[in-house]
Amino acid sequence: MTSPNVSWANLTVDGEKYNNVSFPAKIKVKRGFKPSVIEAENPDMEGSVTVDKTFNAVSILNLTDVIGWAIDAADGAIMKPSKKNYTIYMKPKKNSSHVEQLPKDEPTNQVEGWGTTVLENTIVRWDVQSRPQGADISWRVVSKTPEVKSTNNKYLMTTPYEATKALDIKGLTYQTSSNVRIILRCEKDGYMPQEKEFDVRMVLDQEEISAFFRLVKEE
Repeated sequence: MTSPNVSWANLTVDGEKYNNVSFPAKIKVKRGFKPSVIEAENPDMEGSVTVDKTFNAVSILNLTDVIGWAIDAADGAIMKPSKKNYTIYMKPKKNSSHVEQLPKDEPTNQVEGWGTTVLENTIVRWDVQSRPQGADISWRVVSKTPEVKSTNNKYLMTTPYEATKALDIKGLTYQTSSNVRIILRCEKDGYMPQEKEFDVRMVLDQEEISAFFRLVKEE
């Protein structure tokens, strides 16, 4: 388990508390059919993640032992976490000592494109798909505010592209985000290039950039 930009937290796992846990960490969750909830907090940040359970194929071995299978089913041993690794995304508490640094409280004139703000390195989930796959994906920043600079295209990867990474938009604040756009470009030989536009304030609120490109062959 990891937590971006946070080194430690107190955890509550299935009702049990663990203090001063350093990230990354290995955490045990209870067996059973119900999802497990892991809550994390420290003096300034908080977050949580739900651990879903899936069928444990190893328990098929118990099919030869009816009693053993019944016990496994009864105590939930036939279930296991659906993934090996989970990430907790931490957010500032409203009553934290850093409340003055929350996105909506940031001044818009403190930087001119290359300063350090709270939101410059916001972590978001990227999910970019295309049909057909194997298309090149790049992105650029288009800004209508002097606090944030526009950029040239930056290559990401080929589709399908799934990642959890920082926006890395210099000078970004919550106020300026309404005047900033992210442009995703999808290109593949033999197909017409396509672009999709994203409002950065919406990206910050949803913590995600998701796009699907249905490419059209060139005539």
